[in-house]
Amino acid sequence: MLSILLGSITGLGCALVCACLVRFIFRYMKRAPVLKGPVVFSPQISPKSLQSALANQTLVLINGRYYKAALDNGFTVAVKTYDTGSQRKSVKRRIQMDLERLAGLRHRHLMSLRAYVGEAARFRLVYDYVPTGSLEDAMRRGNQLGWDARLRIAVGIIKGLQYLHFTCNPRILHYNLKPSNVLLDANFEPRLGDCGLAHTFVDDGMRSSYYAPECFPNFSFGVILGILLTGKDPSDPLTSGMGMWFRQLVEAGDGREALDKSLLGEETEEDEMLMVVRIAAVCLSDMPADRPSSDELVPMLTQLHSF
Repeated sequence: MLSILLGSITGLGCALVCACLVRFIFRYMKRAPVLKGPVVFSPQISPKSLQSALANQTLVLINGRYYKAALDNGFTVAVKTYDTGSQRKSVKRRIQMDLERLAGLRHRHLMSLRAYVGEAARFRLVYDYVPTGSLEDAMRRGNQLGWDARLRIAVGIIKGLQYLHFTCNPRILHYNLKPSNVLLDANFEPRLGDCGLAHTFVDDGMRSSYYAPECFPNFSFGVILGILLTGKDPSDPLTSGMGMWFRQLVEAGDGREALDKSLLGEETEEDEMLMVVRIAAVCLSDMPADRPSSDELVPMLTQLHSF
């Protein structure tokens, strides 16, 4: 009798172990594998040529983070490196899933992810090369940007945010919008970088200096409008109090005091700039509910000028 009981217990134990093993194997097989080597989304890039280009990347492009790399076929890309801070496969799988989703985003005002390379403790992301650098670079070069170019940049940025907020499903919040993450092409058309990556890679360098309550992207857009209007350096401490300053000027009817003196002259353009001062003041409201959505901001800005 005892032998029968022991046999039953042993059999039940073996069955449970086998069931757990089968379940583990099934779940493991369903997991996305951790891919090694380049993962390419563009027909203009071959894995072999990308590996070769990355081994010989040259020229720091902006802020010590983007690099210029030329492929064998003459195609030029911009490369940005992100440290993962972890070698766990679960972390890498999550990052791969995020990157696959972001690679599907296509909009004229977004940096398009063309490929990525997963390595031991970092990922290298490959984008289209933009020759002009960032908005931060352009503003620091002085009076290169006239009002028409600055308004065009503002319209492009908000159209990119509108796409992320209202076309993407699920919607994507930028969380790291700042002048150094707005890249400009040869015609000064803006492209947003770091879209959707603030929670994918934990990196202090990605944390926006406008983070609370500025974690709402339209607040950060208001800061960028303020920088475009005033011509102030993006790192200027005065940008932190720009919202209150703009509201005080608007209430006093002194919006002209906010404008970059190099932009003053044309009456029509000044009217446009004063309207943008009002828009920026609303975007910089302390109450998130008072800030207009990107869907509302697009017509506000596009009606000022035909783009």
